Amino acid sequence: MFSYRHAFHAGNHADVLKHTTLVAILDHLVQKDAVLTVLDTHAGAGLYRLDGDYATKSGEAQEGIFRLYSAPPADCAPALQAYLDLVRGFNGTGNPKVYPGSPFLLERLLRPQDKLKLFELHPTDARALAGNIAQLDAGRRIAVLSEDGFEGVKKFLPPPARRALVLCDPSYELKQDYARVAALMADSLKRFATGTYAVWYPLIARPEAHDLPRRLRTLATQAGKPWLHATLTVKSSKMASAAVAGEGAKRPGLPASGMFVVNPPYTLKAALAPALPQMVAALGQDRHAAFSLESGG
Repeated sequence: MFSYRHAFHAGNHADVLKHTTLVAILDHLVQKDAVLTVLDTHAGAGLYRLDGDYATKSGEAQEGIFRLYSAPPADCAPALQAYLDLVRGFNGTGNPKVYPGSPFLLERLLRPQDKLKLFELHPTDARALAGNIAQLDAGRRIAVLSEDGFEGVKKFLPPPARRALVLCDPSYELKQDYARVAALMADSLKRFATGTYAVWYPLIARPEAHDLPRRLRTLATQAGKPWLHATLTVKSSKMASAAVAGEGAKRPGLPASGMFVVNPPYTLKAALAPALPQMVAALGQDRHAAFSLESGG
């Protein structure tokens, strides 16, 4: 279960979608003074070298963040610009050499009073994450927990100040991860119905991948909660069933991914509406490149 390493995928088109959405969510949530607790169920190593062996071997960042760096949209959507500015903050001029994962993007956006809980079960990535976070001298604001995020978040819901964002983005290396995501969402909505829940998932040739957003939509509807669903497709999905499995040799690559948000900020749809077509234009690899943006509740 520990073959997946996000270092192979850091900065790819799925990260662009996930992190642009995450930044847009946080931009709204930090406007209120009350303490916000953010829970990242699968935090990874936190920082990734784009000039290292993993990233250069896969080449996925070249089709993701590098494309946006080299040819940013002429009239960049504010949400996409905010994401790019954050990544540039870790790199300066020239092509990026470091990609900030969600823990470091979150840390940059959160305020001194906010709390960040980072879960990572992979032993190597957990050690790397702890070391990277230690450099921030963040004290008790940030906690790194070497445990299963699916279970670990439960002890923090509901949070003391009754404001929380949960980011759930497992590797889906194991087929049961899809069911665990749905179970986590069902349990979380019972524990803390007003939290904001953001789920990333891969759109691959696997029934569970296509069923997950339908299950999440049903859960949100049953709970009487609003939802938003955004997808980004960069190429044909043919022969992509093993896109997020074990690493090593070059693979067809992930064709598409989605973000499903329960209790999204009311500003999120308007923020993503101009950003998504710009992602398609910059990151699309064939005529199948497209996006979708739905909401309900």
